[in-house]
Amino acid sequence: MGRYKRLLSNTAILGAGTFASKVLVFLLMPLYTAILSASEFGVADILTQTASLLMPLAAVGICDGLFRFTLDTADTGGEEDRKRVFSSGIAVIVLGGAVLVAVVQALRVFDVFDGYILLIAAYVICANIHSAAANFLRAIGKTALFATQGIINTVLTIALNVLFLVVFDMGTLGYVLSVVVADFAVTVFIFFAARLDRFLSLRAINRQTIKAMLRFSIPYIPTTMMWLITSASDRYIVAYYAGTAENGLYAAAYKLPTLLLLVCGVFIEAWQFSVVKDADEKERSAFFSTVFKNYSGIIFMGGSVIIAGSKILTRLLLDDSYYSSWQYVPVLVIAMAFSALVSFLGSVYFLEKKSVMSMVTSMAGAVINIVLNFMLIPERGAMGAAVATLISYAAVYVIRAYDTGFYVKFNMHTLRIAVNAAVLLVQAFIMIGAFRYWYYAQIICVLFMLVFNGREIVATVCRITKKILKKGK
Repeated sequence: MGRYKRLLSNTAILGAGTFASKVLVFLLMPLYTAILSASEFGVADILTQTASLLMPLAAVGICDGLFRFTLDTADTGGEEDRKRVFSSGIAVIVLGGAVLVAVVQALRVFDVFDGYILLIAAYVICANIHSAAANFLRAIGKTALFATQGIINTVLTIALNVLFLVVFDMGTLGYVLSVVVADFAVTVFIFFAARLDRFLSLRAINRQTIKAMLRFSIPYIPTTMMWLITSASDRYIVAYYAGTAENGLYAAAYKLPTLLLLVCGVFIEAWQFSVVKDADEKERSAFFSTVFKNYSGIIFMGGSVIIAGSKILTRLLLDDSYYSSWQYVPVLVIAMAFSALVSFLGSVYFLEKKSVMSMVTSMAGAVINIVLNFMLIPERGAMGAAVATLISYAAVYVIRAYDTGFYVKFNMHTLRIAVNAAVLLVQAFIMIGAFRYWYYAQIICVLFMLVFNGREIVATVCRITKKILKKGK
């Protein structure tokens, strides 16, 4: 029961910071869409997506390695080991940032990046150092501070958004710059609050440690790149074929389904920590099976509610000029549900240090996505992009569900996943098809999903609670 208690505890702490902070940013969508035109929002989205694509390249994927190898130092318990890992990781990031400043100049050939080259470089460097410091905090067990820095980062981003967009009317530049300044400021805070300077030393930089970390991390570069390509390539293709205005609508629609990924992201951060710390092979299958069943149930219930309320949410959270973007939400919700399942299965690769297989499976998804984008977007526009994203994530889920079974054998509840996915597809079809009395059908579907998944979740919580209480006596 200790595994479940730690998992729930870490999820609660991270949720208090990460989820709450992300929701606050999400609630800023009315501000963004009121101040930025669809075209401006489309350009801002392309800038941030480009920076996200460059981040793993500039850091050589070392942030994943820094987290994973710092977890291993818990076994040795030595501060010198942590200093060696952290110093080596930061050294790689600094060197990668220097190379990036030179390489990013190649983007000048594209008009959309005119005037934003140095901003993109600053975005990447600040985000990578912030990520490294935050991951190190999480790995050494400072979960509360990790959550706190997430809240501070959000509050600061919001304040800077208001300052740059409302007060100074900086448009696209202000939208991106607020993230850069917030990342830099919070990184400084982390170093002071956790005294991370004691883990930094030129003498502690170790070539063998860097090699070991890179062997683990480098396969995560194409892995991360492939996921970003899967989620971002459609933005570039939509902008090319349909214009930045339609890309702005699509980018705004994409924000609503990310509510699912907020839940997923908070849990996966806690889950990765748990599977490494509490991965007892004898009880691993039951642990994975129980958690996966309840995790997927929450994801599908949330997806059902968002699809049913897509028109209402769009009306509430976006400016009226963006209202037509609701039509992309149902398909993207299903795509994000499969993305969440894929992330869970990725924890098997993380546990077993099978980063190459993580790369191969994500690469398959990216290839499928790009091919479908070029097939569907020219004719169907942003809707084609949404469908391509859904198919690619579903394909990767099927591939990983098969492959991860060779490493950790657990019940993936295939029939339950199929039923849930089918109901979401029916909801999307009803919503987009604008059937008469669609709202009654949506209510029925949501109630079914709540009963179908909720009763299992309640039963599991009750069972675990009873065992914990019984053990306490």
